Amino acid sequence: MERRQRITDSGLSVGGAYPAPDGSMLDAEFAQLSDCGRVRELNEDYVGHVAPATRAQVRSHGWLFALADGVGGHRQGEVASRVAVETVLAGFRQSTPGEPHGSLLPRLVQSANTRVYETGLAAGPSGAGMASTLVVCGLRFDRAAVAHVGDSRCYLIRSGNAKLITRDHTVANEQLGLGVLSAQEAAEISTKHVLSRSVGADLFVNVETNEVPLLPGDVLLLCSDGLHGALPAAELAHIVSHGIELKAAARELVSGANERDGGDNISVQLIRIRSIERMGIYRGRPYKLR
Repeated sequence: MERRQRITDSGLSVGGAYPAPDGSMLDAEFAQLSDCGRVRELNEDYVGHVAPATRAQVRSHGWLFALADGVGGHRQGEVASRVAVETVLAGFRQSTPGEPHGSLLPRLVQSANTRVYETGLAAGPSGAGMASTLVVCGLRFDRAAVAHVGDSRCYLIRSGNAKLITRDHTVANEQLGLGVLSAQEAAEISTKHVLSRSVGADLFVNVETNEVPLLPGDVLLLCSDGLHGALPAAELAHIVSHGIELKAAARELVSGANERDGGDNISVQLIRIRSIERMGIYRGRPYKLR
């Protein structure tokens, strides 16, 4: 399998469009971008992906995309995000062919959590509190599976509209769900970015997983809070949907976030679905729907 990860310098870094092998069941193109922002000196975001190189790998594994945002400050956030993503990518490449993404992805995120937790312990005092967000998206057949921890997001953009697939794991959002805060209060409270769960904070973590059916033309957008905290969902959808190439869209998104805010690292992954082949599952085995 082919793996490309983001460059870790402070400038813009763009992944190309990587079509699947000819005749594959699912065809997608991809671009990614990661930027320090206008204030931070260190990029604590980390992105990576695994793409199939053969028709057999399209069927047995599919694609995997991962984005992490390390907890800032003096807690080695850049280490946490790198370890989280690299652990997920390695686990995906070694996974059993045909394992459903709905069960595989949360297992990989749990493995990443353990690895980050153990890395923090091994680092001693400097690793205390080492943690990261993590959002992972797997594509296979005609579906996307998404697993996440923290407030990095995944959107499904279809027909010019952005649907949020993930749910922010923040204290404010949990209080909103419980009715303790109103939507306006949750959006304005000073602690709105405080995470209620993160990768590496504890030995075990509750991973949230969702699956969505895909259609040709759909775009999946994974991003850190440096992007979704600066640009509303409607603007994300507009930029991605107005016909420009994914690399250009990624640049426009990051530039817009920098102009609007720029106080945090900004990372985005864009995956456009070119074609799908409808598949069903019977007793754990895929079959083609006619």
